[in-house]
Parts: sequence; C-alpha cells; structure tokens
Amino acid sequence: MGNKQINKRHTFTGGLGFVMAAAGSAVGLGNIWRFPYLAAKFGGGIFLLIYILFVFTFGYTLMIAENAIGRKSGKSCLDAFGALNKKWKLLGVLATVIPCIILPYYNVIGGWVIKYFVAYCSGLAQSAAQDGYFDAMLASPGQLTLYQGIFTALVVAVILRGVQKGVEKSCTVLMPMLVVLAVIITVYSMTLPGAMEGVKYFFIPSFENFSLSSVLAAMGQMFYSLSLAMGIMIAYGSYLPKNSSLDKNVGRIELFDTLIAVLAGLMIIPAVFSFSGGDRSALNQGPGLMFVTLPKVFAGMSIPNIIGALFFFLVFAAAITSAISIMETIVASICDHFGITRNKAVLIIGIGSFCVSMLPSLGYSVLSWVNIIGFDILDFMDFITNSVLMPICALLTCLFVSIGIGTKAIEDEVLISGSFGRRKLFNVMIKYIAPVLIIAILVSSVLNSLGIISL
Repeated sequence: MGNKQINKRHTFTGGLGFVMAAAGSAVGLGNIWRFPYLAAKFGGGIFLLIYILFVFTFGYTLMIAENAIGRKSGKSCLDAFGALNKKWKLLGVLATVIPCIILPYYNVIGGWVIKYFVAYCSGLAQSAAQDGYFDAMLASPGQLTLYQGIFTALVVAVILRGVQKGVEKSCTVLMPMLVVLAVIITVYSMTLPGAMEGVKYFFIPSFENFSLSSVLAAMGQMFYSLSLAMGIMIAYGSYLPKNSSLDKNVGRIELFDTLIAVLAGLMIIPAVFSFSGGDRSALNQGPGLMFVTLPKVFAGMSIPNIIGALFFFLVFAAAITSAISIMETIVASICDHFGITRNKAVLIIGIGSFCVSMLPSLGYSVLSWVNIIGFDILDFMDFITNSVLMPICALLTCLFVSIGIGTKAIEDEVLISGSFGRRKLFNVMIKYIAPVLIIAILVSSVLNSLGIISL
C-alpha cells in the first residue's frame, strides 16, 4: 500500500458523464427482462406505481448515501468506509466481494446476448425461435467460452482507456443509443394486434391487484435496478468533482432508470400479450423470457431478423455498461488499496473474471452435476449476491451513516455542491424506514429463493 503515487485519481468530466455512467450501471439485464416479468406477474399498473414510489424515496436515499460516501472519502468501496470510520473497514471488504462474485456470471450472460445478436444478424430468426435452441447453446462449452471471452475482452478494452475516455465516453454513447432502440422497438411492439391490452394492463393501476407480494417485488426490483449495495455508486461518487450537484445527479439517474424500466415494459409486455393472446403466464422469469419466449415472439413478426438484432443489441448495450461499472468498481478498489497501476489491475481482473466465469458457464454442461442447496452454479452466485449479500451490505450502510459517521456528514457533503431538496426524507428513510424495508427484502428474497414462500 506504500506506492500510492503511481495512480492519480481519475474523475468524471462533470455531471453528465457521471449520470450517463451511473445510469449505464443501473440499466442492466434486470431492467430488460426482470422488470417486465415482475410487472406482468404482480398487477401491471399497480406494480409500476409502487416501483416508482420506491425509486424516488428508498432508492434516492441509498444512492445519495453511497455517492456522498464515495466523494467525501475520495476512495472506492474497499477503503471508503474505513477512511471515514476505521471501525467499519470490514464493510468495505463486503462491498467489494459482491461485484467480484457478480462479474464472472455477468460475463456468461453477456456472452449469451452476443450469441443471439450474431444469430439474428446472420438471418437465423426462425432457428433461434425453435425449442431447444437455448438449451443447445448452454450444452456447448466451446460456444459459451468464445462468446463470454469476446464480452469480457470488450469490457476490458473500455476500462483500459480510463474513467473519462473509457467508462464515461462509452456510456455517454451507448445510453442514448439504448433509449433510441428501445423507443423504436416499443413503437413496433405497440402496433401489433392485441398489443394495446398489454399497454392498458401495464399502465392502468388496479388496486384489486395490490398485495404484500407486489410491494416486496417492486421494492426488490428497485433495489437491484439502481445498482445499490454493490460498491458501484461509491466508486463513481469518488470520481465526481466537488462542484457537481449530488442531489441533481441522483434525481437524473432516478428519471433515466424509470424511463428505461417503462420502455422495457412497453417493449415486451404488449408483444408477449399479442403473441400469447393475452396470457400473462407467457412472461416467464429470467432467461426463459429473453432467450426462449421473445425469439418466438420475434419469429411471428414481419421483420424478425431486424427486430431481433435491434433488441439484442439493446440488451448488449445494457449488459456491457453494467459490466463496465462492475469491473470498474473492483479495479478502483485494487488501485486505491494496493497502489498498483490501473492497466495492471484491469488485466488481473479481466483474466481472473474470465477464468472464474468458466465455472457458471460449464454449470450447464460439464459441471451440470454440481448442485448447491438446489441451485446450479450461476443461479447460486446470483442468489448469494442479490438475495443475501446486497441486502446485508445495504443494511450495514444505513447503520454506518446513522451510527458510524452521522447523517450530518452526508448532508454536509451533499450541500457542498448545491441544495439537498429531500433532506428530511433522507434522514427519516436512512435512520428508520430503509433498515426495516431492507430486512423485509432480505427475508422475503431468501425465503422465495429457497422455495419456502412464493412471490
């Protein structure tokens, strides 16, 4: 740790770069397939309403806290907590472990997306829609290794260029492109026969569909969608200049994330409603929706290869911007803590994550016999991060702010660069409401993942 002079601290050029990078992190695969699935399952319009309320209260509170911790400490997540209060060093370790587990299996899914994009560009829309196409891909270690290798190499190439030229520039280009593609596919989806029934279901709240399950599901989706409790917002906050308004930037990220979630719902729900004749059960969770159901939907359209290629490029943009933020978080922690050069850290993490990614990738073929408490390797890595470690990290972050440094430390950091319009909301949420909600997420997610309850 003695060679700190090697690395000059990177920064974003300003608020726009930060917002695009943070939005790129927030807008990932979860927005594209998980949000529409949950919205369809838990009441459409009422789920959307609850989700938006959580984003602008609970989500805002945790994002402000993490960004302020990063900027105030000037450190990435591994060292940020300890820099502000030495007794909380271990929280930084936990926050760093989470992206280290997520990155390898994200590389695997990113490889799947590239494989499907290549298929549609090659005119194979009808083949991609066939039963067994997805399973055949999973059973082919050679294909998986190739495509996840390409995905990992692209992420490494971006991060090697640095924060401004790599992370910021790529997200500033890809995020507007993602929105444009989403709008094009949404417009096409909404013109399909019977699609308007899906639009009505998605937008018009019916309080008959309100339930505790819909509240817990919306809260959980908001939590993961905004990239909270993964160290990302702390690292990005540490790159933010002191004169850039935290309050305004977080507000913009909230709006961008909500816009993409709504567009994802409008892309997928009306199309699947049209394809299935209004049967909401056709919106399956996880890979089944994106890689099995949607290719069947595209195959029934007039220009399946074009729509499929556009959709999977959109998904690729969402996946790679999220993967960039995850890897950047780990790289920043290594550079800050050990003082090694950025390029060396990027190569170590890139090669390491690719090697580890072989485990979840081979979990569908060579290692299909591996079963961890009922999960295959990829699903277990997803469970342990999303359902266990992230809620615990978020809960400890709330306690860190309330007890470890005091809410005034966060307030003062936010006020350096402008107003703090939701200060009262922040104080009440971080001290009292957010910890209770996080415990609810933790308990319900674990019980649901283990099949004890069904959400």
